[in-house]
Amino acid sequence: MEREDEGAGGRPLGLVTGASSGIGEELAREMVRNGFDLMVVAEDEGVLDIAAELSDQADVQPVRADLATRSGNEMVIDLLAQQGRSLEAAAINAGIGVHGRLIDTDLEEHLRLIALNIVSAVHLGRSIAKDMVGRGTGRLLFTSSVASQMPGPFYTTYAASKSFIQSFALGLREELKDTGVTVTALMPGPTDTEFFDRAGMDGTKVAEGPKDDPADVAKAGFAAMMSGDDHVVTGWRNKMQAAAAGVLPDAVAAKVHRSMTEPPDDA
Repeated sequence: MEREDEGAGGRPLGLVTGASSGIGEELAREMVRNGFDLMVVAEDEGVLDIAAELSDQADVQPVRADLATRSGNEMVIDLLAQQGRSLEAAAINAGIGVHGRLIDTDLEEHLRLIALNIVSAVHLGRSIAKDMVGRGTGRLLFTSSVASQMPGPFYTTYAASKSFIQSFALGLREELKDTGVTVTALMPGPTDTEFFDRAGMDGTKVAEGPKDDPADVAKAGFAAMMSGDDHVVTGWRNKMQAAAAGVLPDAVAAKVHRSMTEPPDDA
């Protein structure tokens, strides 16, 4: 008889949000490669492409949902409840950036960033964690960033959102201690994805500088999640940056960060 938490092929069920590109797309590939069936979530049509690519290896259900809205998050929660299977691992990865001086950029873009990067993580994370704790087992991964370790001029709400996620993930981890559920924060640095283009950061030093392979980031994140680690910083450059941020005064760290994110016309 098939176990509730396994599909017909004996594979556990996982979830990846923001799965249509970048780190999320690679997390989906990594989870399937390691034996998971998946629900993959994103707002755009790319989520259909990654589901089609992986469908010959696993049962992959694409869900187009706007996680910057309450209804989008509730849709995902409802669909998970309809699976008839336990969710064993979830990568809460969806996020966006907005570049430029706060006072010169569109308020609605920043509010949407907060809704997606922060509110959705709390909404989905709470629901998934509650279900996992009820079963006494589960793995949660939240995509934070090395940007969480210092103030982020010219993408202030993005860096602040990642500071929230970092604190939220590690605080939730402590709350769930001894429940059988672990929470891991994934802390990538600059990664070769569409993030910089979508955030309007082309031409900045960070966008033009060296970047990590998203497949490597996903592999490290998946391994840390399954090992139950509290966090993982990917890439040696990012480990050095995170260590430096830990000893620099915030005002100094903000100036250092500014040199990497300042628009070319303002530098």
